[in-house]
Amino acid sequence: MEVAVQRSADPKKATAGLRGASWTPGRLPADVRSSVHTVATQDGAQITGFLYSRGCENTVVSLMHPRELIATHYLVPDVLLAGCACWVQGSRSVGNDLRLEHEIALLDVAAGLNFLRGAGFEHLTLLGNSGGAALFALYIQQSSAEPSRRIAKTPGGRPTKLAEANLPQAERLILVAPHLGPGKLLQNCIDPSVTDEADALAIDLSLFAFSKENGFRRPPESASYPQQFLQRYREAQRERVARIDASAKASIEQRLRARASAQQGADVQTRIRGAHTPIFQVWRTDADPRCFDLSLDPSDRKWGTVWGNDPIASNFGSIGFARSCTAESWLSTWSGLSSNASFEKCGPAIEQPALMIDYTGDNTVFPSDAAAIFASLRTRDKSRRSIRGNHHGQPLAEGEPSGQLAAGQAIQDFLRSPS
Repeated sequence: MEVAVQRSADPKKATAGLRGASWTPGRLPADVRSSVHTVATQDGAQITGFLYSRGCENTVVSLMHPRELIATHYLVPDVLLAGCACWVQGSRSVGNDLRLEHEIALLDVAAGLNFLRGAGFEHLTLLGNSGGAALFALYIQQSSAEPSRRIAKTPGGRPTKLAEANLPQAERLILVAPHLGPGKLLQNCIDPSVTDEADALAIDLSLFAFSKENGFRRPPESASYPQQFLQRYREAQRERVARIDASAKASIEQRLRARASAQQGADVQTRIRGAHTPIFQVWRTDADPRCFDLSLDPSDRKWGTVWGNDPIASNFGSIGFARSCTAESWLSTWSGLSSNASFEKCGPAIEQPALMIDYTGDNTVFPSDAAAIFASLRTRDKSRRSIRGNHHGQPLAEGEPSGQLAAGQAIQDFLRSPS
């Protein structure tokens, strides 16, 4: 096994999205060939994919994230070294949450897999890293369902056309640092002390996680939140998500009523209301108490979040999970109550042989989350590897071996094993 020693990840640097997840070029096989492809989806959109191969492979591993396109993912060399081709693709919504509805993104997944079938690959494996894991879980659920039983409409009411879609089935599944689903992730880290969605600075101090009175402490100390506070906090997080859901649904209903009136010859103002699709901000979404109180769901993680170790900046700043949404993208992607893209909903449909890798110093996926994901998988042919590293497998301390290499070796072993 190849062993590499790396510098530890800097906890001050953000690793949100797939920052820190690029390959080491020297690990690519010398005979690798790459090509770029633009592929049409079944509803007329286009996605871009990168195909890496060494020639003559009959198995291809598809790697995708719903909001990111990282053509140089650190696991590509390991897939190739295992004797498989690797396909890395984006969705139609790369870098743009405003358009992202997970049910529609399944057509993007299918476009890539249909292209690979057409290219002659006999066996398909899905590799979901971070947010790509829940997307692939939803894809497996829908591709294995009878067409008439597939999701007909997104949570926002948009027809999915999944019943008419060709959704090739994958034979195996690899999950790397999977989280519970974007909505479940957000519900755990959304700040419940917001008292007014229109005022990012409105704070209920009794629910403010960054108050010393509630148990907050900065390093080298760990925060220490009372159990009663945490119970109220979690309940208030769910209530905030429910309020945003209700607002999003009301916005859609109002727009649809205006459209219906416009079809009957209403005035220009009604037609405008039927066309207008509001974009709204969801402020303060970086406040999971487990990131600051290391006694909660204990692991090897360091103090802080994937956005860095200044939670005031990340919670109140312009960059963060779900910061800009439409009603449709919120309900489909970021609502822990309405989104279909979660292992709670999709794990029981997964019957394929599965390998799950979680990192022990992850401050996005905590031990209880990883255990719940693994337990949700219906398949009996499943294995789990817990590897020391942060969310992207980078070392937690100076001079430690790379968790990315250990994860890659586990994936090589899985891909070489009989299916």
